Amino acid sequence: MSLLSDAAPAWVFGYGSLIWRPGFDYVRAERALARGVHRRLCIYSHRYRGTLERPGLVFGLERGGSCAGMGFEVAPEAWGAVREYLREREQVTGVYVEAMRPIRLVSGLTVMALTFVADATHAQYAGRLGLEEQLALVEGAVGEAGPNSDYVANTASHLRQMGIIDKQVEMLAQMIAARRAVA
Repeated sequence: MSLLSDAAPAWVFGYGSLIWRPGFDYVRAERALARGVHRRLCIYSHRYRGTLERPGLVFGLERGGSCAGMGFEVAPEAWGAVREYLREREQVTGVYVEAMRPIRLVSGLTVMALTFVADATHAQYAGRLGLEEQLALVEGAVGEAGPNSDYVANTASHLRQMGIIDKQVEMLAQMIAARRAVA
């Protein structure tokens, strides 16, 4: 069943690696804000950024607050393929709930966007971890997509480039950089 009709504009909200590596064609990208959810390293990664033996952490959206990220408009004729690609990428273990949520684009337009929200009942849900706990999990974790520390650093870097200040992401990225400088 399609979430949107073929004639409706289709949007995707990116808040982690989708910002800097969407992996699909889009008509335009625009900075966007999702209200009612916030970005957090709250998902144990057993594939892309860690393993079962040495899990890493990836971002999820949790309830409360707001999250600045990127809205991607997808051409209606490409929507089905993009949605399937994102399901394969994001729903490997079912740790995210696929939802259509309103996002406010920097241009002022509010659109409905496909968004992947953390499932707090899933076994891979890490919950609210302190920065030291996050650092301990991120450091040394490597998965199919590379080192977990690179994932955090890339996300922090792209958020900065977009003018988005996420204090938690920035603090963790600084901790990772400081450890790298000593090593």
